[in-house]
Amino acid sequence: MPSAEKLRSTAADAVGSTPVNIAERLMQTAARLPQQEAIITQRRSRRGSFRYDAISFEALASDVRRLSVGLQDLGVSSGQRMVLMVKPSIDFVALTFALFRVGAVTVLIDPGMGKDNLLDCLEAVRPDGFVAIPLAQAARVLHKSRFPKARLNVTVGRRWFWGGATINQLRRSDEHEAMSHRTDVDDPAAIIFTTGSTGPPKGVLYTHGNFEAQVDQIRDRYDITPGGVDLAGFPLFGLFNGAMGTTTVIPDMDASKPASVNPENIVHAIQELGCTQSFASPAVWNVVGRHCDEWGVELPTLQRVLSAGAPVPVDVIRRLKRTIHPQGEIYTPYGATESLPVASIAGGAVLRETGHATSEGAGTCVGSRFREIDWRVIEISDGPLKQIDETRQLERGQIGELIVSGPQVTSRYVTREEQNAYHKISDGDRFWHRLGDVGYLDDQDRFWFCGRKAHRVITKEGTMYTVRCEAIANGHRSIYRSALVGIGPDLAQIPVMICEPLKEAWPRTESQRQQLCDELFDKLQSHELTSTIQRKHVLLRQALPVDIRHNAKIFREKLAIWAGTQPFV
Repeated sequence: MPSAEKLRSTAADAVGSTPVNIAERLMQTAARLPQQEAIITQRRSRRGSFRYDAISFEALASDVRRLSVGLQDLGVSSGQRMVLMVKPSIDFVALTFALFRVGAVTVLIDPGMGKDNLLDCLEAVRPDGFVAIPLAQAARVLHKSRFPKARLNVTVGRRWFWGGATINQLRRSDEHEAMSHRTDVDDPAAIIFTTGSTGPPKGVLYTHGNFEAQVDQIRDRYDITPGGVDLAGFPLFGLFNGAMGTTTVIPDMDASKPASVNPENIVHAIQELGCTQSFASPAVWNVVGRHCDEWGVELPTLQRVLSAGAPVPVDVIRRLKRTIHPQGEIYTPYGATESLPVASIAGGAVLRETGHATSEGAGTCVGSRFREIDWRVIEISDGPLKQIDETRQLERGQIGELIVSGPQVTSRYVTREEQNAYHKISDGDRFWHRLGDVGYLDDQDRFWFCGRKAHRVITKEGTMYTVRCEAIANGHRSIYRSALVGIGPDLAQIPVMICEPLKEAWPRTESQRQQLCDELFDKLQSHELTSTIQRKHVLLRQALPVDIRHNAKIFREKLAIWAGTQPFV
């Protein structure tokens, strides 16, 4: 495990000892664009009518200053860990920046990860307090023995019997007393949890330098200029729009269930407010794209669409290209909770250059790296790697695991800390992060993602990589997505292909089921990557289990357990 001294972010080299606090970016935007709308929230009534509420950058900055004074008066100070559990809203954005401004460490967590995981993660953080909605505060009190340090609590909404302050009380503070706490690039700003798609969720420590690098590189790569309007289908990604002078539109949707989004809400917000860009998971764009295709809906103001969390199907890209501005583009940024962004590719390039190779099992091209990112593909190892000289860098075209270094790459986990040894590699005065992804670099220095390292299926005949093999099954006209899993002993696993048909293609009879499985088997047999899969190991499921954050990453571990219980004949 690299020492704390060596795990200092390379952002320090770029910025030096200059004070950095990501909240000041918002204040600078408010000074330049005081009357521009900062946040617009959408609400839809039961009768179907829409209402939009807005706040300007000037008003938002004033709110952040009042809240930061209120938090300091409450006793919140630099380095204290404060859990933020508030629904996407103006309150959510204002509180996040207020916490950053006082130097607190904001703990952001997906409530949809399930009660047990959520409580375990929060207990492991050892929070000093909760800024949360009444339901979350009630849960804190019910499980108070798990949070013995949580004495600084703010209720966003109606406070019941648990005491503490309310957000309205904080807002009565005098904003003129507000002073931003001095923080530097290596000072902690937030703890954000991984999705847990390949093991229990881990708490990732973000510094102010990490956030600064993210904002700068996303802005520069996608040429984001002040004055744009962003529909934030994923709240955390949209959090720093204010730092770039972009208006944030928060749609009426359950952020923890993006696949269940009502496409009419998204369409209405884009058309009514003239949204110029949007970020959402592939699950959202699949729903919205199909809706637009079916009803002939166009979104001509939308010039930039971003989607991440899992490989974006070519069909989804193609439908969106037909829907948005004629010169608009779809981008699929690639990275992980621990390191984002790493790379990006444009949808046009996918359709023209890489999509066909993907469908033939080449993997998914995630594009070229961001300006400040350094990357390598090394020989796959399942054990810890302490020093860079313990690794072997592979030639272009060879499949291995990807490691990255750069100012937006986080330095460590603060929960499940034993995992630092498996994910961080020391290299002199810098470190590398192991993403846990396998793939290869091509002659254009683009990375081709072939699957998660933990998901590779090692058979007697050789190693099978999920994304490469699943592309063959996904090529069937009736299949939406699929998952390759292995059952049986290590190094001699049996490959099983589990497919999720399109809803309209789900077989209604046993005969239709058998016919679809036969067709899939024939398709798999015709390709060298999947020819070892037996007919009895081709299975159908109406819905594959997916992650709670994007509804796009497939939980193959769960499917492997399920496949192992099936009565193969």
